[in-house]
Amino acid sequence: MATEANQRLMVESTLLREPLAGARADDLLIAVSAETGKAAEEALGRFDELIKGRRAGTVTEYRPKSLAVALDLLPSANWVLVSVPGRHAAEVARQALAADRNVFLYSDNVAIAEEVALKKTAGECGRLVLGPDCGTAIVAGVGLGFANRVRRGPVGLIGASGTGLQTIASRIHALGLGVSQAIGIGGRDLSREVGGATASQALALLAGDSATGVVVIVSKPPHPEVAERLLAQARAVAKPVVLQFQGYAVPGRRLGNLHFAVDLEDAAHLAVELAERSADDGAPEVAVDRGALRGLFSGGTLASEAYLRLSALLPDVASNLSGNQAAKLGAQAAPGHSVLDLGADELTLGRPHPMIDPELVVEHLARVGEERGVGTILLDVVLGDGAHPDPAAVLAPAVERVLAARDDLEILAVLVGTDEDPQDLEAQRERLEEVGARVFTSLGAAVDAGLARVATASAGRSPQGAEALEPPLVAVNIGVELFHEALVAQGVETVHVDWRPPAGGNEKLARILTRLEGSTMGQAK
Repeated sequence: MATEANQRLMVESTLLREPLAGARADDLLIAVSAETGKAAEEALGRFDELIKGRRAGTVTEYRPKSLAVALDLLPSANWVLVSVPGRHAAEVARQALAADRNVFLYSDNVAIAEEVALKKTAGECGRLVLGPDCGTAIVAGVGLGFANRVRRGPVGLIGASGTGLQTIASRIHALGLGVSQAIGIGGRDLSREVGGATASQALALLAGDSATGVVVIVSKPPHPEVAERLLAQARAVAKPVVLQFQGYAVPGRRLGNLHFAVDLEDAAHLAVELAERSADDGAPEVAVDRGALRGLFSGGTLASEAYLRLSALLPDVASNLSGNQAAKLGAQAAPGHSVLDLGADELTLGRPHPMIDPELVVEHLARVGEERGVGTILLDVVLGDGAHPDPAAVLAPAVERVLAARDDLEILAVLVGTDEDPQDLEAQRERLEEVGARVFTSLGAAVDAGLARVATASAGRSPQGAEALEPPLVAVNIGVELFHEALVAQGVETVHVDWRPPAGGNEKLARILTRLEGSTMGQAK
């Protein structure tokens, strides 16, 4: 720009003999230093070609030196791909966010504190930061980083594992279906420090994406607390969600709209099956909060399995199964969700086991039924030799009394037995159903029914920034040139930045320049 300061610099560097009279600050001033007149003419001619290309919006060969110039050349760019060395990557990503762009951050060796700060900024401004150390993504039909060519379809992927995303996407393609989006989140996103920031954003976006019918989340071992929060958010999604958490103790094969895959191949098959089924049956219902869930079990193993399933999805499930005395006491009168093993030693001292005499179940049923904060009671009825000869005869009147007093309460009974047991399996079922209980022969189905009555506290973030997933994807690439070439091969409008470390890699000088730049910007504002 032909400002007075720039003209003085050009005079000092012998590119101008003297300042140009009549030049305005918003004029573009070009000077060429050449060994021959012919070389100077060729250079100026090349400049004319670049200017024409810029005006036509087809600049692909010119390599700007900075992100700011690249965005000036390609103002429609909505993504910035960053693959510069890790110690510089966070600063480049910050610049992209400050320019209101989404970031695909391939670079590794970015400090975790920097990752936390970048993702906090992205969440506040409604942008996405995929990474650091994000190797794979497919956004708006365009592969970023290392990506396979897959058809578009109804399965949305979220992955803290790049090769995991590639494997599932490729298998879905091979099975005849396609991918709506594949959002890489970086290998540390589900760590305790980062807290699943991008995973939560991505899940909210795919939950609201009309092109996505099924969501798949794949990850290396997540932190348990982060996994619990993400599972709770996934429960509130009105779509099937497939989860493949490596090294994570899954609470079952299925819980409501959540489906747990044993490996990557299984995740792909589940996603295809659910997508095809959803197309026919429609989306599952979203859980509606009807109060706390209480489990009253005479069978210790049933209580344990129910606790494992529920505690994986619900916060702070109390139980007398943990071995913690405070938890044991709290489980009997806890204000929230709880699972109680009524056959535990401390509860059967001096009295028969509840499978022999269900009166202990009746007592707890009456007390829990009076608690207005409780919306669902889950209990078991175990038949067979040695058990009470007719447990339904004892339990049904108690169930009837509790339900008669509470029209907002539901009782779910798991019936364990066979048609050859002396108690008569069908007769037991009929008696319990007559008084209003819902009877199941599968604990998993009963837990699912209970979870459907317990909504999560929050469905996660609002799907702010949904435009990040909309075509066309236009990108600026900074770093690995192969990624730029891959974008060009996919027909993407893109500019590649000829990036160099600030101050030639001199970190001390770079810090000084950054402070000076910040000071100058502050004065300008």
